[in-house]
Amino acid sequence: METLKEDRLTAETSRVGVRPPPFWPDDPEMWFAQMECQFALANVTVDLTKYYQVVSALEHRYATEVKDIITNPPAVNKYDKLKSELIKRLSASRERKVKQLLMHEELGDRKPSQFLRHLRHLAGPSVPEDFLRTLWSNRLPTNLQAVVASQPDLPLDKLADLADTVNEIAPAGPMQVASIAQSGTATLIKEMAGQIAELTRQI
Repeated sequence: METLKEDRLTAETSRVGVRPPPFWPDDPEMWFAQMECQFALANVTVDLTKYYQVVSALEHRYATEVKDIITNPPAVNKYDKLKSELIKRLSASRERKVKQLLMHEELGDRKPSQFLRHLRHLAGPSVPEDFLRTLWSNRLPTNLQAVVASQPDLPLDKLADLADTVNEIAPAGPMQVASIAQSGTATLIKEMAGQIAELTRQI
């Protein structure tokens, strides 16, 4: 009975002390970090109070992402379950959308390293590095794709620098790319092997 009274008192205090910021679907982890700062300032420690605060702060479109938890919450650790599932589901949804967006990006007139930075900016932290590496390399001219493929252990940033340097030595425009593909990229790489090895050591 006494515990119930304390819980109610905490809930009453939290209504005054906790002011949730607008929910950030692009960075739910940071939003929860700010919420937990609010909880600490308001001395809110009860799981149920935290859970209610978060549920009440969610807009409908984000609440539907965790509808199963809101309508049928676990008996214990409601807040932690809601937090972990909301972060996981929104992150997965964002990753799918970002991947779809990135699939339409092209190198254009950028340097390979500039294009990589552009893709990283669009992708944010949710897209795995190996996916970014594959997408980036597949958008390069054929001669640079072969160079990239020959250096699987080189970190991505250093690989982009290497691609910049090789592109300055042997640039390939749209028509040249087709010509290179037909005549055999292996010949080009053989001719440039010494230069690439030296560039790799320098980088």
